Amino acid sequence: MPYEMRVVRPDEWDTWYDCLELAFGGVPEAPEERALYKSLTETERSLGVWDGGDCVGSAAAFSFRLSVPGGSLVPAAGVTMVGVAPTHRRRGILKSLMRRQLDDIRAGGEPLAVLTASEPEIYGRFGYGVGTHSLSLDIDTTRVRLSVPPGTDAVRLRLADAEKALPECERVYAALTARRAGMPARQPGWERQGVLDPPGGRGGGSPLKCVLAEGADGEVVGYARYHVKPDWDLDGSAGSVEVRDLDALDPAAYAALWRYVFEIDLTWRVRVHKRPVDDPLLHLVSDVRRSRPRTRDSLHLRLVDLPAALTARTYGSPVDAVFEVADAFCPWNEGRWRLTGDAEGAVCVRTEEPADLALSVRELGSAYLGGVTLSALAGAGRVTELRPGALARASRAFRGELAPWLPHQF
Repeated sequence: MPYEMRVVRPDEWDTWYDCLELAFGGVPEAPEERALYKSLTETERSLGVWDGGDCVGSAAAFSFRLSVPGGSLVPAAGVTMVGVAPTHRRRGILKSLMRRQLDDIRAGGEPLAVLTASEPEIYGRFGYGVGTHSLSLDIDTTRVRLSVPPGTDAVRLRLADAEKALPECERVYAALTARRAGMPARQPGWERQGVLDPPGGRGGGSPLKCVLAEGADGEVVGYARYHVKPDWDLDGSAGSVEVRDLDALDPAAYAALWRYVFEIDLTWRVRVHKRPVDDPLLHLVSDVRRSRPRTRDSLHLRLVDLPAALTARTYGSPVDAVFEVADAFCPWNEGRWRLTGDAEGAVCVRTEEPADLALSVRELGSAYLGGVTLSALAGAGRVTELRPGALARASRAFRGELAPWLPHQF
């Protein structure tokens, strides 16, 4: 590559970020959003590609800890801010950035790399597989009712200032991370993303609202952050509620918060995005069809250190299998690996034993968090069973109790 690639200096951040904005269409972000990401950027993990004095490519990583099956928090590089200037496409810049970045991640001892993709087809060739999906709902609350569990009426709700309520909301979020794989533990500063509220990003809605759910002892056990978008037509009010976040520690508080947003005056629609695909809300609504569910890819995951990653999680049933793994981009992962493990822990070591399953690191990335089964991937021809019965046993072992979920972008 006939360009200079190097770590970005702090005083170059604005020029570097301008290149990223250009790669994503050239529409400037709101000053509040830009300032937040400037404060979160780890410049020592940020790469720029320079053509003379012009920045023409970018990639960065956040230092995350990601929840995995079994509840552990595993170091993971949150790959972000990847872009190439439109004048410098198809010159090997993206590949060079991915090469340097994965080498750096390996050297730093992080077993995993994760990202959210602007275009899903881009990252498969670098070994990333789709590890989680997200659910969107557009609910007609004039036609859809909620059936709430016992105890819902005992939950106390109170409106709060979203900024002032951050510590209480973050305690709820932190308690949930061990329950569901795919959730990043919030690092300092990331809580600000949940209350970022530039006026231009509201889509005609209200300033950000926050409601807290309290248990019998007065402790906050759930929260919802949302916008109300007023609207009127010839029939009267036609407003909607745009739910940004809704989390709770128990079913009663969860149902109470959803009932609250369903019943906000002068609205007849609730829209929500980035929910887990097995969201309990699907079992509270009276009509799933009129809730208009839609899924899409969310977190893309790559095993950077294969044995460390497979050892870091637990398995839902005993597994003892030899995987023949292809990984042309990170060849240190290639070869045969024997994985033995169960709900208590696991060991993964190199072996010369005959392989039971053959697949690429991309498929392991998809199956790693338990949301995509090895059997489904085999049905697409992407996993090959070499020993009868091995596929079913390994697929059951990798499967998680709950669908993995990435609650927010990065």
